[in-house]
Amino acid sequence: MASLPIEDQGLQLLQSETEYSSKDHTQIAMPINNSELQIHSNQPVRMAARESPDPPLEITYNNLLSGKTQNYRQPELPVVEECELPLIDLKELDLGDPDKKAACKKLIAEASGEWGFFQVINHGIPSQVLEIMRAEQVKLFKKPFEEKKTYKDLNFSPGSYRWGTPSATNVNQLSWSEAFHVPLSDVLASGPNIHNNTLSSTMEQFAGKVSELAKKLAGILAEEMGRKTGFFEEACLPSSCYIRLNRYPVCPVVIEHPQMLGIMPHTDSDFITVLQQDGIGGLQLVKDGNWIAVKPNPHALIINIGDLFQAWSNDVYKSVEHRVVANAEKERFSAAYFYCPSKETVIESDVYKSFSFGEFKKQVADDVQTFGRKIGLSRFLVPPGGDSSSLGGGGL
Repeated sequence: MASLPIEDQGLQLLQSETEYSSKDHTQIAMPINNSELQIHSNQPVRMAARESPDPPLEITYNNLLSGKTQNYRQPELPVVEECELPLIDLKELDLGDPDKKAACKKLIAEASGEWGFFQVINHGIPSQVLEIMRAEQVKLFKKPFEEKKTYKDLNFSPGSYRWGTPSATNVNQLSWSEAFHVPLSDVLASGPNIHNNTLSSTMEQFAGKVSELAKKLAGILAEEMGRKTGFFEEACLPSSCYIRLNRYPVCPVVIEHPQMLGIMPHTDSDFITVLQQDGIGGLQLVKDGNWIAVKPNPHALIINIGDLFQAWSNDVYKSVEHRVVANAEKERFSAAYFYCPSKETVIESDVYKSFSFGEFKKQVADDVQTFGRKIGLSRFLVPPGGDSSSLGGGGL
Protein backbone atom coordinates (compact mmCIF):
# COMPACT_ATOMS: atom_id res chain seq x y z
CA MET A 1 0.00 0.00 0.00
CA ALA A 2 1.41 3.36 -0.98
CA SER A 3 1.92 5.81 1.85
CA LEU A 4 -0.78 8.43 2.18
CA PRO A 5 -0.22 12.14 1.89
CA ILE A 6 0.41 13.67 5.25
CA GLU A 7 0.23 17.40 4.73
CA ASP A 8 -3.32 17.48 5.89
CA GLN A 9 -5.38 15.04 7.82
CA GLY A 10 -8.40 15.93 5.77
CA LEU A 11 -7.90 15.08 2.14
CA GLN A 12 -5.18 13.15 3.72
CA LEU A 13 -7.06 10.44 4.65
CA LEU A 14 -7.17 11.07 1.44
CA GLN A 15 -1.71 16.00 5.44
CA SER A 16 -0.96 18.29 6.97
CA GLU A 17 0.36 17.75 5.17
CA THR A 18 2.59 13.32 0.86
CA GLU A 19 3.76 13.39 0.27
CA TYR A 20 3.91 12.82 -2.87
CA SER A 21 2.35 9.62 -3.61
CA SER A 22 -1.37 9.15 -3.98
CA LYS A 23 -3.78 6.27 -4.20
CA ASP A 24 -5.65 5.34 -7.35
CA HIS A 25 -9.30 5.80 -6.52
CA THR A 26 -10.30 3.29 -9.17
CA GLN A 27 -8.49 0.59 -7.24
CA ILE A 28 -9.70 1.34 -3.73
CA ALA A 29 -13.07 3.01 -4.19
CA MET A 30 -15.95 1.34 -2.42
CA PRO A 31 -17.60 -1.14 -4.79
CA ILE A 32 -20.79 -0.19 -6.62
CA ASN A 33 -23.36 -2.89 -7.29
CA ASN A 34 -24.60 -3.86 -10.73
CA SER A 35 -27.82 -1.88 -10.53
CA GLU A 36 -25.86 1.25 -9.70
CA LEU A 37 -23.56 0.64 -12.63
CA GLN A 38 -26.61 0.27 -14.84
CA ILE A 39 -27.97 3.61 -13.64
CA HIS A 40 -24.71 5.39 -14.43
CA SER A 41 -23.80 3.52 -17.62
CA ASN A 42 -25.78 5.30 -20.33
CA GLN A 43 -23.80 7.39 -22.78
CA PRO A 44 -25.24 10.88 -21.97
CA VAL A 45 -24.35 10.50 -18.31
CA ARG A 46 -20.82 9.39 -19.16
CA MET A 47 -20.36 12.37 -21.42
CA ALA A 48 -21.65 14.74 -18.76
CA ALA A 49 -19.37 13.22 -16.15
CA ARG A 50 -16.41 13.50 -18.51
CA GLU A 51 -17.01 17.21 -18.94
CA SER A 52 -17.83 17.97 -15.30
CA PRO A 53 -15.18 19.60 -13.10
CA ASP A 54 -16.45 17.70 -10.05
CA PRO A 55 -14.72 14.53 -8.84
CA PRO A 56 -17.13 11.54 -8.75
CA LEU A 57 -17.42 11.65 -4.97
CA GLU A 58 -21.06 10.63 -4.73
CA ILE A 59 -20.61 7.65 -7.05
CA THR A 60 -17.27 6.52 -5.63
CA TYR A 61 -18.49 6.54 -2.03
CA ASN A 62 -22.01 5.37 -2.76
CA ASN A 63 -21.83 2.43 -0.35
CA LEU A 64 -20.71 4.66 2.51
CA LEU A 65 -23.34 7.29 1.80
CA SER A 66 -26.16 4.79 1.40
CA GLY A 67 -25.42 3.07 4.69
CA LYS A 68 -24.25 -0.22 3.18
CA THR A 69 -21.13 -0.12 5.30
CA GLN A 70 -20.56 0.83 8.91
CA ASN A 71 -21.34 4.53 9.27
CA TYR A 72 -20.29 5.12 12.85
CA ARG A 73 -19.60 8.76 13.59
CA GLN A 74 -17.97 9.79 16.82
CA PRO A 75 -19.92 12.32 18.91
CA GLU A 76 -19.27 15.83 17.67
CA LEU A 77 -18.16 18.74 19.82
CA PRO A 78 -20.87 21.41 19.83
CA VAL A 79 -20.50 24.16 17.25
CA VAL A 80 -20.92 27.62 18.71
CA GLU A 81 -21.74 30.84 16.91
CA GLU A 82 -19.61 32.30 14.19
CA CYS A 83 -16.68 34.26 15.60
CA GLU A 84 -13.95 36.50 14.24
CA LEU A 85 -10.37 35.46 14.76
CA PRO A 86 -7.98 37.93 16.42
CA LEU A 87 -7.26 40.60 13.79
CA ILE A 88 -3.73 42.06 13.71
CA ASP A 89 -2.71 45.08 11.64
CA LEU A 90 0.86 44.47 10.52
CA LYS A 91 1.41 48.07 9.44
CA GLU A 92 2.24 48.73 13.11
CA LEU A 93 5.51 46.88 12.47
CA ASP A 94 6.63 49.44 9.91
CA LEU A 95 5.53 52.78 11.35
CA GLY A 96 8.71 53.42 13.30
CA ASP A 97 6.98 53.67 16.68
CA PRO A 98 8.84 51.20 18.92
CA ASP A 99 5.95 50.91 21.39
CA LYS A 100 3.40 50.10 18.67
CA LYS A 101 5.85 47.68 17.07
CA ALA A 102 6.39 45.86 20.37
CA ALA A 103 2.64 45.78 21.03
CA CYS A 104 1.99 44.28 17.59
CA LYS A 105 4.57 41.55 18.14
CA LYS A 106 3.04 40.77 21.50
CA LEU A 107 -0.42 40.41 19.91
CA ILE A 108 0.99 37.94 17.38
CA ALA A 109 2.54 35.83 20.14
CA GLU A 110 -0.57 35.97 22.32
CA ALA A 111 -2.88 34.92 19.49
CA SER A 112 -0.51 32.07 18.60
CA GLY A 113 -0.61 30.82 22.19
CA GLU A 114 -4.29 31.35 22.96
CA TRP A 115 -5.88 30.58 19.60
CA GLY A 116 -3.25 29.03 17.35
CA PHE A 117 -4.99 31.09 14.64
CA PHE A 118 -5.18 34.78 13.80
CA GLN A 119 -5.84 37.11 10.87
CA VAL A 120 -3.54 39.76 9.42
CA ILE A 121 -4.25 42.87 7.38
CA ASN A 122 -1.78 45.29 5.77
CA HIS A 123 0.43 42.24 5.36
CA GLY A 124 2.41 43.60 2.42
CA ILE A 125 1.07 41.22 -0.23
CA PRO A 126 -0.47 43.25 -3.08
CA SER A 127 -4.18 42.59 -3.55
CA GLN A 128 -3.53 42.10 -7.26
CA VAL A 129 -1.29 39.11 -6.52
CA LEU A 130 -4.02 37.50 -4.43
CA GLU A 131 -6.74 38.28 -6.96
CA ILE A 132 -4.80 36.82 -9.88
CA MET A 133 -3.93 33.74 -7.83
CA ARG A 134 -7.61 33.19 -7.08
CA ALA A 135 -8.61 33.70 -10.72
CA GLU A 136 -5.99 31.22 -11.95
CA GLN A 137 -6.99 28.75 -9.24
CA VAL A 138 -10.65 28.89 -10.25
CA LYS A 139 -9.69 28.47 -13.90
CA LEU A 140 -7.61 25.40 -13.04
CA PHE A 141 -10.36 23.72 -11.02
CA LYS A 142 -12.99 24.40 -13.67
CA LYS A 143 -11.18 22.05 -16.02
CA PRO A 144 -12.96 18.70 -16.50
CA PHE A 145 -12.19 16.18 -13.79
CA GLU A 146 -10.65 13.74 -16.25
CA GLU A 147 -8.25 16.45 -17.42
CA LYS A 148 -7.26 17.41 -13.86
CA LYS A 149 -6.68 13.78 -12.98
CA THR A 150 -3.98 13.50 -15.64
CA TYR A 151 -2.86 17.12 -15.59
CA LYS A 152 0.56 17.33 -17.23
CA ASP A 153 0.78 20.89 -18.51
CA LEU A 154 2.87 21.82 -15.48
CA ASN A 155 5.54 19.52 -14.09
CA PHE A 156 3.81 18.75 -10.82
CA SER A 157 4.95 15.67 -8.92
CA PRO A 158 2.84 12.53 -9.34
CA GLY A 159 -0.05 12.58 -6.91
CA SER A 160 -0.19 16.37 -6.64
CA TYR A 161 -3.87 16.24 -7.63
CA ARG A 162 -6.01 14.46 -5.07
CA TRP A 163 -9.67 14.25 -4.19
CA GLY A 164 -11.92 12.68 -1.59
CA THR A 165 -10.58 10.21 0.93
CA PRO A 166 -9.12 7.09 -0.71
CA SER A 167 -8.85 5.18 2.56
CA ALA A 168 -12.35 5.98 3.89
CA THR A 169 -14.20 3.07 5.45
CA ASN A 170 -17.06 5.10 6.95
CA VAL A 171 -18.77 8.44 6.39
CA ASN A 172 -16.92 10.26 9.15
CA GLN A 173 -13.67 9.74 7.22
CA LEU A 174 -14.89 11.43 4.03
CA SER A 175 -13.59 14.78 2.79
CA TRP A 176 -15.78 16.41 0.15
CA SER A 177 -13.03 18.28 -1.68
CA GLU A 178 -10.27 18.24 -4.25
CA ALA A 179 -6.84 19.84 -4.22
CA PHE A 180 -3.55 20.38 -5.97
CA HIS A 181 -0.90 19.87 -3.28
CA VAL A 182 2.29 21.07 -4.96
CA PRO A 183 5.88 21.19 -3.71
CA LEU A 184 7.14 24.70 -4.40
CA SER A 185 10.17 23.10 -6.02
CA ASP A 186 7.82 21.83 -8.76
CA VAL A 187 6.62 25.36 -9.43
CA LEU A 188 10.14 26.76 -9.53
CA ALA A 189 11.28 23.94 -11.82
CA SER A 190 8.41 24.32 -14.29
CA GLY A 191 10.30 26.95 -16.26
CA PRO A 192 8.85 28.73 -19.27
CA ASN A 193 5.68 27.06 -20.53
CA ILE A 194 3.93 28.79 -23.37
CA HIS A 195 0.58 27.18 -22.54
CA ASN A 196 0.52 27.72 -18.78
CA ASN A 197 2.94 30.50 -18.09
CA THR A 198 0.25 32.53 -16.31
CA LEU A 199 -0.54 29.80 -13.78
CA SER A 200 3.09 28.92 -13.16
CA SER A 201 4.26 32.53 -12.82
CA THR A 202 1.26 33.38 -10.64
CA MET A 203 1.95 30.51 -8.25
CA GLU A 204 5.62 31.49 -8.08
CA GLN A 205 4.80 35.13 -7.38
CA PHE A 206 2.18 34.17 -4.78
CA ALA A 207 4.60 31.80 -3.04
CA GLY A 208 7.39 34.37 -3.01
CA LYS A 209 5.24 37.02 -1.33
CA VAL A 210 3.59 34.67 1.15
CA SER A 211 6.91 33.06 2.05
CA GLU A 212 8.27 36.46 3.11
CA LEU A 213 5.24 36.95 5.33
CA ALA A 214 5.62 33.50 6.91
CA LYS A 215 9.33 34.12 7.52
CA LYS A 216 8.60 37.49 9.15
CA LEU A 217 5.96 36.01 11.46
CA ALA A 218 8.16 33.03 12.38
CA GLY A 219 10.98 35.39 13.27
CA ILE A 220 8.68 37.48 15.47
CA LEU A 221 7.40 34.41 17.29
CA ALA A 222 10.95 33.19 17.89
CA GLU A 223 12.01 36.65 19.10
CA GLU A 224 9.10 36.82 21.54
CA MET A 225 10.39 33.61 23.10
CA GLY A 226 13.98 34.86 23.21
CA ARG A 227 15.03 32.30 20.58
CA LYS A 228 17.15 32.59 17.43
CA THR A 229 15.27 34.39 14.67
CA GLY A 230 17.57 33.43 11.79
CA PHE A 231 16.92 29.70 11.95
CA PHE A 232 13.89 29.80 9.68
CA GLU A 233 15.77 31.51 6.86
CA GLU A 234 18.23 28.62 6.89
CA ALA A 235 15.80 25.74 7.42
CA CYS A 236 12.67 26.75 5.50
CA LEU A 237 13.86 27.11 1.93
CA PRO A 238 11.54 27.28 -1.07
CA SER A 239 12.47 23.72 -1.99
CA SER A 240 10.93 22.43 1.25
CA CYS A 241 7.66 24.40 1.23
CA TYR A 242 4.32 23.66 -0.41
CA ILE A 243 1.33 25.36 -2.00
CA ARG A 244 -2.07 23.75 -1.73
CA LEU A 245 -4.94 24.90 -3.91
CA ASN A 246 -8.27 23.68 -2.52
CA ARG A 247 -11.74 23.46 -3.99
CA TYR A 248 -14.77 22.32 -2.02
CA PRO A 249 -17.51 21.40 -4.52
CA VAL A 250 -21.18 21.79 -3.72
CA CYS A 251 -22.16 18.76 -1.63
CA PRO A 252 -25.59 17.40 -2.61
CA VAL A 253 -25.67 14.84 0.23
CA VAL A 254 -25.54 17.38 3.07
CA ILE A 255 -29.29 17.01 3.65
CA GLU A 256 -28.90 13.28 4.31
CA HIS A 257 -25.54 13.75 6.03
CA PRO A 258 -25.66 17.17 7.73
CA GLN A 259 -22.25 16.68 9.33
CA MET A 260 -20.45 16.00 6.05
CA LEU A 261 -17.04 17.64 5.99
CA GLY A 262 -15.02 19.24 3.24
CA ILE A 263 -11.85 18.46 5.17
CA MET A 264 -11.65 16.23 8.23
CA PRO A 265 -10.36 17.61 11.56
CA HIS A 266 -6.58 17.86 11.50
CA THR A 267 -3.57 19.90 12.52
CA ASP A 268 -0.94 21.08 10.04
CA SER A 269 2.46 19.40 9.88
CA ASP A 270 4.54 22.54 9.37
CA PHE A 271 5.74 25.65 11.21
CA ILE A 272 3.21 28.16 9.89
CA THR A 273 0.36 28.04 7.37
CA VAL A 274 -0.78 31.14 5.50
CA LEU A 275 -4.30 30.79 4.10
CA GLN A 276 -6.16 32.85 1.54
CA GLN A 277 -9.85 31.97 1.51
CA ASP A 278 -12.94 33.31 -0.22
CA GLY A 279 -16.02 34.70 1.50
CA ILE A 280 -18.07 31.52 1.56
CA GLY A 281 -17.04 30.36 5.03
CA GLY A 282 -16.87 26.83 6.40
CA LEU A 283 -13.56 26.89 8.28
CA GLN A 284 -13.95 25.83 11.92
CA LEU A 285 -11.44 25.33 14.73
CA VAL A 286 -11.41 24.08 18.30
CA LYS A 287 -11.29 26.75 21.02
CA ASP A 288 -11.84 25.95 24.70
CA GLY A 289 -13.24 22.53 23.84
CA ASN A 290 -15.76 23.82 21.32
CA TRP A 291 -15.83 24.10 17.54
CA ILE A 292 -15.73 27.74 16.49
CA ALA A 293 -17.03 28.78 13.06
CA VAL A 294 -14.60 31.34 11.62
CA LYS A 295 -16.25 34.40 10.11
CA PRO A 296 -14.64 35.09 6.71
CA ASN A 297 -12.81 38.39 6.27
CA PRO A 298 -12.15 39.12 2.57
CA HIS A 299 -9.47 41.67 3.45
CA ALA A 300 -7.38 39.43 5.71
CA LEU A 301 -5.13 36.40 5.45
CA ILE A 302 -5.45 33.64 8.03
CA ILE A 303 -2.34 32.44 9.86
CA ASN A 304 -2.20 29.23 11.87
CA ILE A 305 0.50 27.54 13.88
CA GLY A 306 1.63 24.07 12.82
CA ASP A 307 2.83 21.04 14.76
CA LEU A 308 6.52 21.88 14.35
CA PHE A 309 6.16 25.30 15.95
CA GLN A 310 4.21 23.85 18.86
CA ALA A 311 6.98 21.32 19.51
CA TRP A 312 9.78 23.85 18.97
CA SER A 313 8.11 26.33 21.35
CA ASN A 314 7.55 23.71 24.07
CA ASP A 315 3.77 24.13 23.71
CA VAL A 316 3.88 27.92 24.09
CA TYR A 317 2.32 28.25 20.63
CA LYS A 318 -0.58 25.95 19.76
CA SER A 319 -1.20 23.82 16.69
CA VAL A 320 -4.99 23.72 16.78
CA GLU A 321 -7.32 21.16 15.25
CA HIS A 322 -9.42 22.58 12.43
CA ARG A 323 -11.76 21.41 9.69
CA VAL A 324 -13.96 22.63 6.85
CA VAL A 325 -17.67 21.80 6.69
CA ALA A 326 -19.33 20.90 3.39
CA ASN A 327 -21.75 23.30 1.75
CA ALA A 328 -24.96 22.23 -0.01
CA GLU A 329 -25.30 25.41 -2.07
CA LYS A 330 -21.93 27.02 -2.82
CA GLU A 331 -18.46 25.87 -3.76
CA ARG A 332 -15.51 27.22 -1.77
CA PHE A 333 -11.91 28.00 -2.73
CA SER A 334 -8.82 28.49 -0.62
CA ALA A 335 -5.06 28.58 -1.17
CA ALA A 336 -2.61 27.57 1.56
CA TYR A 337 1.13 28.03 1.87
CA PHE A 338 2.89 25.56 4.17
CA TYR A 339 6.11 26.93 5.65
CA CYS A 340 8.20 23.78 6.14
CA PRO A 341 11.84 22.87 6.77
CA SER A 342 13.84 20.19 4.99
CA LYS A 343 13.19 16.58 5.92
CA GLU A 344 16.56 16.44 7.68
CA THR A 345 15.79 19.32 10.03
CA VAL A 346 15.65 18.14 13.64
CA ILE A 347 13.16 19.67 16.05
CA GLU A 348 14.44 19.78 19.62
CA SER A 349 12.08 20.33 22.52
CA ASP A 350 11.79 19.91 26.26
CA VAL A 351 8.27 18.50 25.87
CA TYR A 352 8.77 16.15 22.92
CA LYS A 353 11.48 13.74 21.86
CA SER A 354 13.81 15.13 19.25
CA PHE A 355 12.67 14.20 15.77
CA SER A 356 13.46 15.14 12.21
CA PHE A 357 10.73 16.51 9.99
CA GLY A 358 11.10 13.43 7.80
CA GLU A 359 10.58 11.13 10.79
CA PHE A 360 7.52 13.10 11.84
CA LYS A 361 5.95 12.86 8.38
CA LYS A 362 6.63 9.14 8.19
CA GLN A 363 5.02 8.55 11.59
CA VAL A 364 1.95 10.50 10.53
CA ALA A 365 1.69 8.53 7.29
CA ASP A 366 2.05 5.22 9.17
CA ASP A 367 -0.66 6.22 11.66
CA VAL A 368 -3.06 7.25 8.92
CA GLN A 369 -2.48 3.92 7.21
CA THR A 370 -3.00 1.95 10.41
CA PHE A 371 -5.64 3.92 12.30
CA GLY A 372 -7.28 6.02 9.61
CA ARG A 373 -6.28 9.26 11.34
CA LYS A 374 -3.31 11.41 12.22
CA ILE A 375 -2.06 11.10 15.80
CA GLY A 376 0.67 13.71 15.48
CA LEU A 377 2.70 15.26 18.28
CA SER A 378 1.41 13.04 21.06
CA ARG A 379 3.47 10.25 19.47
CA PHE A 380 6.61 12.14 20.46
CA LEU A 381 5.78 13.24 24.00
CA VAL A 382 8.61 12.75 26.46
CA PRO A 383 7.51 10.33 29.21
CA PRO A 384 7.84 11.60 32.77
CA GLY A 385 11.51 11.53 33.68
CA GLY A 386 12.45 10.75 30.09
CA ASP A 387 15.11 12.26 27.85
CA SER A 388 13.94 14.54 25.03
CA SER A 389 17.14 14.02 23.02
CA SER A 390 16.61 10.36 22.24
CA LEU A 391 16.95 10.90 18.49
CA GLY A 392 19.89 13.27 18.88
CA GLY A 393 21.56 15.40 16.25
CA GLY A 394 21.36 18.93 14.80
CA GLY A 395 18.22 20.96 14.97
CA LEU A 396 17.22 24.27 16.36
